[in-house]
Amino acid sequence: QVQLAESGGGLVQAGGSLRLSCAASGRTLSGYAVGWFRQAPGKERDIISLITSSGNTYYADSAKGRFTVSRDNAENTVFLQMNNLKPEDTAGYYCAARWGGWSSSRHDYDYWGQGTQVTVSS
Repeated sequence: QVQLAESGGGLVQAGGSLRLSCAASGRTLSGYAVGWFRQAPGKERDIISLITSSGNTYYADSAKGRFTVSRDNAENTVFLQMNNLKPEDTAGYYCAARWGGWSSSRHDYDYWGQGTQVTVSS
């Protein structure tokens, strides 16, 4: 079992930055792909970014050029650096892990954190 815990969310003004962390326990994350998803009220949970075990990355169009995903296997943690935040980025942010390769579908992820709220004011 892998337990995931997100942190780093908060309230920020438009144009600001936040760095989310996804810390794992129970097992090492090094062999897992880790995705970052977000869900706004009344909307589906959509992928924002992911990083594979080999370090390949993916970004949704809304995240390209503003968000950067990285991993530190020594710390068993995956990060999401979010810059130039916009009010439409307001959502609950969740990290999730799956054994194996790339997938942008939330249905393919086996382990989920509880989420961290990001609120961007205009």
